[in-house]
Amino acid sequence: MDNRPSIVLVHGAWADGSCWSGVIERLQADGYHVTAPQFPLTALADDLARLRQVLDLQDGPAVVAGHSYGGQIITSLGTEAPNVAGLVYIAAFGLDEGESLGALLSSGPPPPATEHLFTDPRGFGWLSEDDFVNHFAADVDPVRARVLYAVQQPLAGSAFTDVMGVPAWKSLRSWYLVATDDEAIPPDAERLFASRMGATTIEVPSSHVAMVSHPDEAARLIKTAAETCAGPTG
Repeated sequence: MDNRPSIVLVHGAWADGSCWSGVIERLQADGYHVTAPQFPLTALADDLARLRQVLDLQDGPAVVAGHSYGGQIITSLGTEAPNVAGLVYIAAFGLDEGESLGALLSSGPPPPATEHLFTDPRGFGWLSEDDFVNHFAADVDPVRARVLYAVQQPLAGSAFTDVMGVPAWKSLRSWYLVATDDEAIPPDAERLFASRMGATTIEVPSSHVAMVSHPDEAARLIKTAAETCAGPTG
């Protein structure tokens, strides 16, 4: 009997579920049930509702992995995550109670990946092609990086002002992949997030999109989390 948890993958801003393709292939090859839904990015509440919708469809417990702003979504599960066995952060935000993305990001100069972030008339932020290809996905083949740029989903401006409640990592085991060449979230900030949550941590010489450029390492960390969270076999 296979008691391993299912896997739910949560993309971040300026991405969609396809960014997990390499990780999905590796997890499915090992027999895991994987879901990588599309998140609307229209408001944190909307994104959290989508995650809960997907979690309700899982047959048993799940390990939930988030990238970038996806970390904000999985952290927002708070204390109401009855079927979540563990959390995996892939170069992701892991805020504590009372913190917001905007306050965090305004504490220093804009990182190169978001230096030319622009807001459209509807209040959604987009990345420029140059920043996306050369900084956000700096270690991805430029042809593929431009495809990722073309399918980017913009993020609602309200996401930067939402204040975190009790974070889910306070009560769930966590794992963290630090991308040491990240130009979207400073690597030292990622190390701080990982340290505060007591996460099992690995470091990978990667750009912000580690699950794209280093799918082996990202998938391996998620599998480690799933194996650790699995119940005894019978």
